Amino acid sequence: MTEALGSTATPESGRPEDEVAAKKARRGKRGKKGPLGRLALFYRQVVAELRKVVWPTRNQLTTYTTVVIVFVTFMIGLVTVIDYGFSHAVKAVFG
Repeated sequence: MTEALGSTATPESGRPEDEVAAKKARRGKRGKKGPLGRLALFYRQVVAELRKVVWPTRNQLTTYTTVVIVFVTFMIGLVTVIDYGFSHAVKAVFG
């Protein structure tokens, strides 16, 4: 089989010119902005997402903070006791 040369390409054949045109068409307004425009867009999107957040009340925040402090204190104590036990065990085994 021989392939015909010339302008027999269809949009489905994937000519490079069609791909470039399709990419430019897909970009829309966002693709035309420079670095500062993209940074401003990012900032606006961050602010929009932060407005969707359900922020805890002062009472909930106090409760959560207390729970975290108690848990961290407990874990520090637990690790200290385990470390102390292991250090004595190593001293007993290795002198």
